[in-house]
This record gives sequence, structure tokens and C-alpha cells, in this order.
Amino acid sequence: MASEIFTRTGALGSPRPLWERVASLASRVRGRAADAARGWFVSPLTLPTLRAGSLPLPRGERGTGVTDDDSEPFGLPWDLPEFESGTVWLVGAGPGDPGLLTMLAAKALRQADVIVHDALIGDRILAGARPDAVLEYAGKRAGRPSHRQPEIAARLIAHARAGRRVLRLKGGDPFVFGRGGEEALAMADAGIPFRVVPGITAGLGGLAYAGIPATHRGMTGIVSLVTGRGSAGKLPETIDWQALALASPVIVFYMGLGTIGTIAERLMAAGRPPMTPVAVISDATTDRQSAITTTLARAAREVVRLGANSPAIIAVGEVVRLRETLAAWQQIAQDGSTIAESEQRVIAERLTRAIG
Repeated sequence: MASEIFTRTGALGSPRPLWERVASLASRVRGRAADAARGWFVSPLTLPTLRAGSLPLPRGERGTGVTDDDSEPFGLPWDLPEFESGTVWLVGAGPGDPGLLTMLAAKALRQADVIVHDALIGDRILAGARPDAVLEYAGKRAGRPSHRQPEIAARLIAHARAGRRVLRLKGGDPFVFGRGGEEALAMADAGIPFRVVPGITAGLGGLAYAGIPATHRGMTGIVSLVTGRGSAGKLPETIDWQALALASPVIVFYMGLGTIGTIAERLMAAGRPPMTPVAVISDATTDRQSAITTTLARAAREVVRLGANSPAIIAVGEVVRLRETLAAWQQIAQDGSTIAESEQRVIAERLTRAIG
């Protein structure tokens, strides 16, 4: 068990000393008490607590733009566009952590009459919807029966024409492997006004939550985002592996867990060294996040041996090595736990369930 945790977390280093963790917990408790006393935050989403000294002013004390009207998600002094009846908002919900929602996404959740959501939208995010909002599932998962894209577009159009505020909620960013462009074209063809709300894509936000910078001065200034599965469910044949391997120091694959063996083989055949670092991050930015750090030569075997699960992103490049230092100190969990602590807890829980 200890060996498996060490392998999965990539030798992340020692956890913080006990006295530091106790002091951190005390600070968080004081911060939550201050939040409750001020009553400044009205979102139904549970977010990490700000440290003492960095709390915003109470609602109503920031200037004329702030009121006690809950129509805006955070009571902040900025005017956000109205979500009008008969329109469709194509919104990116980010990779999973509700704290990564944009203010426009939170507003859309609060005001939508109908929410047509993908499979990767978790209950914590959907908790931000109006109690009387209609939730419609339109998820697509590899190897499972899925809704056809024209059917989803037709549903959005029908709801909008009925005068409803329609929220099409997608994981990550709607225009990054989210087929948001297809849905936007369908709205335009049907004469339906729509708005696109970008979200944090998993290939960048997920790496950040795993302690892996997508770019790093002196190491790389180029990042490629690549799909690991085409419309036919296989690795796309249109990828120029020679150009990708030689020109992009960092490559991030989406939906590539089932084709990771072929991905590794083609990158090595195109010139990438077998010892190139690789990270496979599952359930990125959620409380189930786990990661495997390995090499191109061993990636396919390690994914099978350690049981990586979808959804997952695959990062290839020297920036993966930075995780070994960052993950021991970078906080990601609600309780302030670091990447190393949080992921070790997830692995221990999975092993406990497997043992019975």
C-alpha cells in the first residue's frame, strides 16, 4: 500500500508538520466565523475559506454598485448581462471544482429555467441551480449510449422558442473539445440569440490542481491541447505526430486514457525520449482527484497496474517534474489539504474499499 501511494503521488515529499496543520486549521475556523458574522457571501456553493486579512468588505459597503439584491451571484460591484427569456447560454462549468465557476456561470445557474447538462457536471455544481429549474441530462460517455448532437441542439432550440432561459452547461470550456461550436452554429441557423461563457478547460486547470504548470520559463513556452478520441471513438488519424513530438514540449491529451498505449508509441516513434515524464490525472479538481506520474515507456502499463479511471487528462513533458516539489505544499482541498495529502487520502480510501 505504501509503495502504491508513493508511485501514484510521484514521491511528493513529506506532509506539513502537525503544528503547521493545526495552526492552519485554527486560522480557517476564525475565517469562517468572520464570514458568518459579516454575511457577505450568499452563493449556495461551498468554497475554500479566505485567510484573515484578505476578506472582502461586507455586502453593501463596497460602493454604490453593491446592494442586498441576490440577483447577482456574489453581490459584487459589477453589472453582469441579463439572462433573457428565449435565449441560450452555452456555459463552461470548468473541470469540476465549483470554485472555478465564473461569475457569469454562477449567474446563469441561478436564473436558468432549464439546464441541459453534460455527464461531467457534478451535483455540487448543480446545487447552484434554482429549486424550480428543470434539469435535463444530455451526457456523452465513451462506450455508453449517448444523446446525438442534433437531438441536443433541437432540444435547446425548442426550449428557447417556448420563451425559457436555457442554460447549456458543459464541463471545462464549451469551445475546447466541448462541441460548443456546433451548438452555437445550430442556434445561429435557427435564429436563436445565444451567449458563450468560457470556462476553465481541464487541460489547464486540471494540470494546475495537480501541481503541474502548463508553461514554465526556461522549460517551455508552447503547449498543445490534443484530443485522444475522435468522433469514431478512436485516436484521430489526422494528428501529425512528427510535428507534435518535435515542436511542442508540453502536450496535453483529453479523453486519451483508452488510447494511451498508442499515444506513447507514436510519440516515441516520432522522436520523444522513452523517459519523457508523463502524468495521468483522473477526476481533476474534484475531491476524487488522483494522479499517476510515470514515463512514456511505462505509461500504458502503469495506467493498467494502478487503475487510472476516466475522466482523465494526460500531460507529457518536462513540466511534470515540477509536481514533485509543488504538490507537497500547494493546497487544493476544501479543508486546506495539499495535493499530496488529498491524493494520498483518495488512494487510501480506494484501497480500503478494494480490500473490503
